[in-house]
Amino acid sequence: MTSAETIQEQLTQVVLPQPNSHKGQNGKLLIIGGSDLFHAASKWSLDVASRLVDMVFYASVPSNNELIKEAKGVFWNGIVIEREQISDYIEEADCVLIGPGMTRSDDTAEITNDLLQKYSSKKWVVDAGALQMVDPKLLTESCIVTPHLKELWSLYHRAHMLYSHKNKDNSWSGEFQGESWSAGKDWLNDAKVAREDIAAWLHHCSKLIQNAAILVKGKNDFFAQFNGNYETSPFSVIAGGNAGMTKGGTGDVLAGLVAGLYATNSQETAALVGSYANKKAGDTLYKKVGPFFNASDLVETIPGVLWEEVADRRGSSHRS
Repeated sequence: MTSAETIQEQLTQVVLPQPNSHKGQNGKLLIIGGSDLFHAASKWSLDVASRLVDMVFYASVPSNNELIKEAKGVFWNGIVIEREQISDYIEEADCVLIGPGMTRSDDTAEITNDLLQKYSSKKWVVDAGALQMVDPKLLTESCIVTPHLKELWSLYHRAHMLYSHKNKDNSWSGEFQGESWSAGKDWLNDAKVAREDIAAWLHHCSKLIQNAAILVKGKNDFFAQFNGNYETSPFSVIAGGNAGMTKGGTGDVLAGLVAGLYATNSQETAALVGSYANKKAGDTLYKKVGPFFNASDLVETIPGVLWEEVADRRGSSHRS
């Protein structure tokens, strides 16, 4: 099955709210993100996710308390909680998104790794600042990580260092001493990175991360779900998108979209449908305004695009 066929199949698998369901049965998502430096990132994730699940809980870092207070005055689509309340809500949440708007800091590392270790069986989407500070050994088969190319290389680098060590003669010893991570830098800034290169790095990265699903963001998105079977597991390519999606925040929108879907769907459905809908919404906007749109425009466009695509795969009865 080709990547395009796999995506079309996953669109038929999207879980829709049932007519007799009540509040809470169609997904609860906890978002942990934000900082004094990056205010809007987690809000974009929150805004798109609130279109998909019944409830969004939003927790920021202590240094962002004033922003939390402001958010309580304008955010009507979820519940803003203090960091100290995370443990009260994480058990209730079907999925947790951590990272949008978080900085590369010891504080980010502490909260990310502590929570991943304590709630290892929870569905996780690990993005941005949290992804850059995560201990790769804590990433389990219930995690989806959402790196761009440089974050993928960094994640692989850190995982490699955990399992190997460099000898005085610059050779490597350890479980994965035969795998070189340094060559990854050769194509990090190449606008025409070959699919084969990314596929190879997904393969290498999966040996170290082992179980986490990987959604690589870029001109083409790449999704790999290995579950330890990195020798034979295929990967999917999600094409689409345009120059308008280089704007800041589009990755945060994608993270929120994937997490919102993951609350009630499988990893594969959440990642492939989320990536596809994000790119499709960007292409829809491009037809109307060219590259002159932003992350907020993307948030507003995604629900209509997603519903149209899902309904088309399920027949006209869902469109009425």
